[in-house]
Amino acid sequence: MTLELPPSPASPDELADALVEQIPAGAQLVVPIANGEPVRLLDCLEARAASLSEVRIHQMHALRDRPYLHGAYRGHLEHVSWFLSHITRPAYHAGGCHLAPANFSEVPLFLLAKQPFAVLAAASPPDRHGFFSLGVSADYAAALIGRVPFVLEVNPAMPVTYGANRLHHSEVAGWCEAETELVEVPAADVGPDDLVIAGLIAERIPDGATIQLGIGSIPTAVAGLLSDHRELGIHTELLSDPIVALAEAGVVTGTRKRTHRRRMVTTFALGSRHLYDFCHHNAAVQFLPVDEVNDPRVIGREPNFMSVNATLEVDLFGQCASESLGSRYWSGSGGQADFARGAQYSEGGEGFVVLPSTAKGGRISRIVPTLTAGAVVTTMKNTVDNVVTEHGVAELQGRTLTERAAALIAVAAPEHRDWLARQAIEMGLRR
Repeated sequence: MTLELPPSPASPDELADALVEQIPAGAQLVVPIANGEPVRLLDCLEARAASLSEVRIHQMHALRDRPYLHGAYRGHLEHVSWFLSHITRPAYHAGGCHLAPANFSEVPLFLLAKQPFAVLAAASPPDRHGFFSLGVSADYAAALIGRVPFVLEVNPAMPVTYGANRLHHSEVAGWCEAETELVEVPAADVGPDDLVIAGLIAERIPDGATIQLGIGSIPTAVAGLLSDHRELGIHTELLSDPIVALAEAGVVTGTRKRTHRRRMVTTFALGSRHLYDFCHHNAAVQFLPVDEVNDPRVIGREPNFMSVNATLEVDLFGQCASESLGSRYWSGSGGQADFARGAQYSEGGEGFVVLPSTAKGGRISRIVPTLTAGAVVTTMKNTVDNVVTEHGVAELQGRTLTERAAALIAVAAPEHRDWLARQAIEMGLRR
C-alpha cells in the first residue's frame, strides 16, 4: 500500500489532511501502547473526524483522554481498547468505546488479520543514519514494521532506544514534528501486607534468575527486596522504575541469561522521567516486539524464570480472575497468562500470582469457593503455579483438587477459613 503524503517533515495538520483524504471507510488504524501515541496527529484526526466513516483506532492502555474514546464521533471515528486504562475504563463502562480481549503476545497476529491501513506512532528524531526509534514502545507496533505503512510523529522528548523498534526513513510513509512531554506514572504505594507477600516471593528467587514483574504494589515491593541478590536478568513486558533501580545498583547484570545475555529485554517502558532517561541511548535495554517478548516458548528458554503478577480473585480450583470484578471489566488479559505459561516451561522456573487475602477492610475474602458470577478467568487453573497472600504460599502445580483447595484455604485470611472449608466440603473438594 502506498500513501501519498506531503514532504516530511510536515506539520500535524498537513499530515492529517492528507491522511483523511486517503483513509477509506471502515479502515483500521493502529496506535502503540501508552506513550507511543502520536498526540498532536490524533488531535488533528479528531478535529477532522466528520470526514471519516467507520474508522477504528486500536490501542492498548491509552494514557490521554480524548472525545473519541467516549463515542463523540460514533460512526466516524471509534476506539478499540485491547487493555483498559484509568482513562478508557470509564469510557468503556459508559459505552463510548470497544474492548477486545487477548493475550498480549497474540495482539500483533489479531491486528494483522484486520489488515490495518496504517500504524500511527510517536518516535524519536531520526539519527544520522536515517533511523527513527519508537522510543519507549515496541509492543505490537514493532511487530508490524515492514507489514503495514507507518506514519510517525517525531517527538524530541521521546528517548532513542534500541532493539527491534527502529525504522529507516525509507520504511516511513510520512512524518510530522510535534513536541509533547511523555506521561509519567508514579510507582505504586507499598503497604505492610505488600511487603510480607513480597518477602515470601523474594526468598524463593535465586541469584542468577531472570525475572518478570507486572504492574502494582506487590511487584514493586518484590523489586525493593531484591537488592541483596546477584546477577539477575530481566525479561519483562513492562520496564518500570523499580527494575531500573535494581540495574543501577548492580543487581541486574544478565550474565546467566541464555537469550539476550547481558541485556534487559522489554516491550514497553512506563514510569518516571528518570526511567525514560535511563532508556535513552542505552544499548543494555532491548525493546522487542511483544510476540517475541511474551511468547511462552521464548520465555521458557531462560532457566529459573520467575514471573510475578497480581490478580483480583482466586477460587478453590486455582482459577484467577485478574481483569474483571465480576462481569465488570477492569483492565484486560495483558501478558499474565503468557508469563505464567512461560515460567512453566522454564527449567527451575516459578510463577507467582499475588493478591491480598481480603478486600473491604477484611470483610470480603479474595480467596473464594467459586469466582464471582460473571468473572473472567485470566489464568486457568492448570497454569497457575503459586498463589501468594500475606498468609503464605499455596503451591498448586501437580496437586489434586483436594490438596489445591486445602493449600488455598491455608493462605486465606484466618477469619474466612472456616467458611471456605465448609464450602469446599459442599463442593466435593474436601473428603
